[in-house]
Amino acid sequence: MKKLFLLIIICVGAIAANANHITGGEMYYTLVSQSGNNYTYHVVLKLYRDCNAPPGSAQLDPSASIAIFNNSNNSLVWQKDIEKNPTVTLDLSAPSPCIQNPPDVCYQVGYYEFDVTLPGVANGYTVAYQRCCRIAGINNLIGSNQVGATYIAEIPGTSILANGPANNSARFTGRDTVIICANNYFCYDFSASDPDSNDPSLRDSLAYSFCGAYLGGSPNDPAPDPSSPPYISVPYSRPYFGESPLGPNVTLDTKTGMICGIAPSVGIYVVTVCVTEYRNGKPIATQRKDLQIKVGDCNVADAALKQEYLSCDGFTYTFGNEAPASVLIKSYFWDFGDGFTSTLQNPTHTYADTGTYVFKLAINRGEECSDSAISRIKVYPGFFPGFTSSGICVNKPTQFFDTTKTRYGLIDSWSWDFGDPDVQNDLSDLQNPIYTYSKTGTKNVRFIVTNSKGCRDTVYKAVDIIDKPVLTLPFQDTLICNGDTLQLHASGIGSFSWSPAVNIINPSSADPFVHPTTTTRYTVQLDDNGCINNDTVQVRVVNFVTLKARGDTVICLTDSVQLSATGDGLRYVWSPAATIQNPNTAVTNALPAGSTTYQVTATIGRCKATDDVIVTTVPYPASNAGADTAVCFKTSAQLHASIQGSSFTWSPTSSLNDPNSLNPVASPANTTSYVLTVLDNIGCPKPGRDTILVTVYPKVKAFAGNDTSVVVNQPLLFNASGGESYTWSPKTSLSSDDIHNPIGIYNGSFDSITYRVIVVDENNCTDSDFVTVKIFKTNPQVFVPSAFTPNNDGKNDVFRPIAVGILNIEYFRVFNRWGELVFSTTTNGKGWDGKIGGKEQASGTFVWVVKGVDYTGKSVFAKGTVTLIR
Repeated sequence: MKKLFLLIIICVGAIAANANHITGGEMYYTLVSQSGNNYTYHVVLKLYRDCNAPPGSAQLDPSASIAIFNNSNNSLVWQKDIEKNPTVTLDLSAPSPCIQNPPDVCYQVGYYEFDVTLPGVANGYTVAYQRCCRIAGINNLIGSNQVGATYIAEIPGTSILANGPANNSARFTGRDTVIICANNYFCYDFSASDPDSNDPSLRDSLAYSFCGAYLGGSPNDPAPDPSSPPYISVPYSRPYFGESPLGPNVTLDTKTGMICGIAPSVGIYVVTVCVTEYRNGKPIATQRKDLQIKVGDCNVADAALKQEYLSCDGFTYTFGNEAPASVLIKSYFWDFGDGFTSTLQNPTHTYADTGTYVFKLAINRGEECSDSAISRIKVYPGFFPGFTSSGICVNKPTQFFDTTKTRYGLIDSWSWDFGDPDVQNDLSDLQNPIYTYSKTGTKNVRFIVTNSKGCRDTVYKAVDIIDKPVLTLPFQDTLICNGDTLQLHASGIGSFSWSPAVNIINPSSADPFVHPTTTTRYTVQLDDNGCINNDTVQVRVVNFVTLKARGDTVICLTDSVQLSATGDGLRYVWSPAATIQNPNTAVTNALPAGSTTYQVTATIGRCKATDDVIVTTVPYPASNAGADTAVCFKTSAQLHASIQGSSFTWSPTSSLNDPNSLNPVASPANTTSYVLTVLDNIGCPKPGRDTILVTVYPKVKAFAGNDTSVVVNQPLLFNASGGESYTWSPKTSLSSDDIHNPIGIYNGSFDSITYRVIVVDENNCTDSDFVTVKIFKTNPQVFVPSAFTPNNDGKNDVFRPIAVGILNIEYFRVFNRWGELVFSTTTNGKGWDGKIGGKEQASGTFVWVVKGVDYTGKSVFAKGTVTLIR
C-alpha cells in the first residue's frame, strides 16, 4: 500500500513538472439548431502550445475534461472528456527584414470540439476547462509555474433577453503570430467577430477590455474535472495587473480590440482580453482569450508619432521619433506642414504663426524598411498656468484661485487634487474651489488646467496648513521717552486688532501708533477667517537715558581702538565720525590719526545723554635695519642700523659677530633675514620692527679639468667651467690665459706643470682650481703596469692602462689563463679591481691587450701579462 501511494505521488509530480506547456486558450460556440426551449451548440476549445517549448515539455493533452454549469446556482449540468482534433501549426516563417534579431513565433493549436443540447434557463450557462500549470518565468505573474488556467465561454439566459440563448458567441479572429520587440512600439490584433452582428433583428455589437486571467487546477491536480464558478484572478506581479497586463504604456482600443503601445522589457506576459456581446444595447455574454505573449530582444525600423502634440510655451518645437532608435533606420525626413522640411533625426522647427499643423515623419524614404507616420501639432504659445491660495488654518476654509493666463483660446477645464492624504474625494473641477483640511501639515496640491486650444499643463505647489496663522513682530520689547509716539508693527494674513485701546491710534491696523505715559504691554490679535493668533509687545516708558562710555586709554599711533558705551539708549552716535568704522553703534572701532576726544550720544526719542572717551596716541619705536644687501659664499657683510627707542635686539644672532651692536658683521651660511626689534618706555608698549635681507650667492664651483698626460708637441685642449670669466697662471705653453678653453703645446723642456684657473661668476664671486699636466718625451703609447696588489691599501689596487698621446681607447681587455674575458673597458684610466662578479681572484698571471688611436689618428696596439699579487 505504501509503495502504491508513493507511486501515485511520483506520477502526480511528473505530470505537474511536465504540464507547463499550454501558452493560452479560448472557447467559443455556434448555435446549431433550436427546438422549442432546447438549444444545440457546437462548442470549440482552442488551446495554444509554444512550438519551441523546452525539452521534456508535454504535448497538448489527447483529451480535455469540459464541464457546463448553470449560472443560477453554479450546479454542474454536463461534463465529458473531449478528444482532440489534429493539431494545427501557426508559424511566422518569414519575419520582416525590418526587424533585427526577431524572436521565433510559433504555436501548435489544438481544437477540442463537441455538440451539446441545453434547455434555455434564466441566467444561462458557463462552459469551463481547467489546466495547470503555466510556464515558469512569466514576467507579470508571481510563481507562474505553480499557477493554472481556466478557459470559459458564457451562454446567455432568458433573464436579460428572451432570445438570449439563441446566440452565437463572439470568437477572436486576430492574427496570433505577431512579433513584439522590447521597448518598441507595436500593435497586436485581439479583434473578434460575431455571427449575429449581421442579423438585423439581433443587432449584436462588441466591446473590448483587458481583464484578469483566471486560476485553474493545481500542481497536485493539474488536469481536474473543472470546478464551478466563480473563478478568481491569477496573482499578478506589480506593477502589472489584469487591466494593465503590459504596463501603463500599452492600451487596448475598446471598439476594435487592437492592443498598441510601447512594449515592456524582454519576457513573457499573460494577456487576457474580454469581448462583451451587446444585443439591443444590453450585455448578454462575455468571451475571453487568455494568451502568453512573448516580448523579444529585437529592434524594429519604425516611425511612430503620438496622436497629437502641443506647443503652448513657444513657436519652437523639437521633434523626435517616438519609436526607439534602431540601426535599421538610415535616414529621416520631416515635413512640418508649413512648407518646411528637415532630414535631421531630431529637428527643431519654429512656426511662423499659431494654428494646427499636420506633420509627417518618414524613415528610410525610398529605401528598404521605409515607414511613415502622420500627426498634428497645435501651436498656441502663451499658456501660463498657476494658482494662489488664502486661508492656511486647519478646520477652516482654504480658498484656491486660478491665476492661469492664456493668449489664445479660453480656459475651459480645471482639475484640483488638494493633496489631503486622509481622504479620497479631495478633488474639484471648479475654477476657484474651497477646501477644508482636517489635519495640519504640508499639502502637495496638484492643479491641472486646459484651454480650448488643447493646451494642458500641471502645477504643483506645497500649501502649509497650520493650527493658527503666522504672526510676526519685528520687536517685542522696546523703549520710548515719556511724551513720544511710537509706531508698532505686525505682519501676517488677516485682520488685526490691538489692545488695550488706550493711548493708541488706529488699533485695527497692522501698524498703529502708541503714546503711553507708563510702561504698557500691547496685545495684537490676527484673525484669518476665524483662525486666531496672538502676540504681545512691551513698551517701556522712561524719563531719561542712562549712558556710560568706556574709560580713557593710550594706544600706539596707527593702531585701532575699540570704543564702547553701555546704557538703555535705542540709538547711539559717535563723533568725530571721520575716523570711526561705524559711528551709529554702541560698540565700534576707531583709527585716530592722533590723540582724539570721542563723544557718544545715546537717545530714546526726545530723551538723550552724552559721554566722552579720550584716546591718547604714542608713536611706535622706530626701527631701521638698513638696506638689503648680498654677499658671496662664505663672505661677510657689515650691517648699518639706526633706532629711536630705549633698547633693541637682533634675530637671529648666530651669524652676527656682535648682536649687541647696531653695526654688526653678518656672516650667514645661507640667505638670511635679520630682524631688528626696538622697544620704548614712553607709552607705546608694542615693539617696532624692521628686517634686512642678506642674500648669499651660490658657491662658485671652479673646475680646471682632470689631471692628464701628453707627449711632446701634442695639443692639449683645456675646458674650465663654473663662471663667466677665467684667468690661468702660469701662462706657460698656453695659447691664452683669459679664456676657459686655451690650448697647451709642450716642447719637452719640463716633465710636468700645474696650472691654477681663477673663475669669476655673474655676481663677481670667485673660486679657483688646479690641474697638472705630465709631459712624456716618447711617442704616443699606452703604459701598462706588470703587477698590482688589490688589497685596499690605496696603493696599486687597480690594474689600469695609462694612455699618453692617445685620443681614445678602443678597448682594454684582461683574460685569465683559460682565455676567459675577466674585464673590458673603453675608458682611459678605468681599470680592473681583481674581482670577477664581486669575487676576489687568487694570485696569478693574466693576459692583457689594448688598442687605441693616438692624437694623429694612428692606431696603437699593445699586449702583455700582469701578475695579481695577494
